[in-house]
Amino acid sequence: MPSVVKINVLTVPAEQREVLEQRFASRAGAVEGSDGFEWFELLRPLEGTDQYLVYTRWRSEEDFQNWMNGSMKAAHQGTAGGEGGAGGGERPKPAASGSTLWSFEVVQQASPK
Repeated sequence: MPSVVKINVLTVPAEQREVLEQRFASRAGAVEGSDGFEWFELLRPLEGTDQYLVYTRWRSEEDFQNWMNGSMKAAHQGTAGGEGGAGGGERPKPAASGSTLWSFEVVQQASPK
């Protein structure tokens, strides 16, 4: 069964780049222990775009969905609970102004010889 790749495309204004990268650095280890997780990369744009790519590879779609509905969901909701965000501003403002999720199936791959 081929691996599944998820690429989260984050639109990040120039003044928020450092904030985004620091947030990802501080969450290091948050996904690595998830069942079916295979790889993570945060890709910074060099020119021509303000979009970062968050690349993750999973053993299966089911493994990705389990992570999305489990530890990832809990981490993004915080301890205040609820989705309304009416908790008095404890949660930091998102660094990205937009997000799109791309999904792919690995058809071919190669590693160095």
